[in-house]
Amino acid sequence: MPKSKVRKKPGYTPPTDKAAASKAQPAGPSHPLYVAVMLGMMLLGLLWLVVNYLAGDQIGLMRDLGAYNFLVGFALMIVGLLMTMKWR
Repeated sequence: MPKSKVRKKPGYTPPTDKAAASKAQPAGPSHPLYVAVMLGMMLLGLLWLVVNYLAGDQIGLMRDLGAYNFLVGFALMIVGLLMTMKWR
């Protein structure tokens, strides 16, 4: 069986553009307030669900929301969890 010819690829030449040569600066740590808000959202969602179970029928707003209390509580927790993706 005949052997195929080997093609040589041209060598890599880095771009001479100055914009491509600059390196991105790493982001610093998150502000402590961001961490407090993130944890506060998760805890507020948990607290909302606990209060709903314990005294939801005695609080007017929670009584009016009914089953939507679960949506409110879990939405608050999910917002806090989504904030963890930007936490450095």
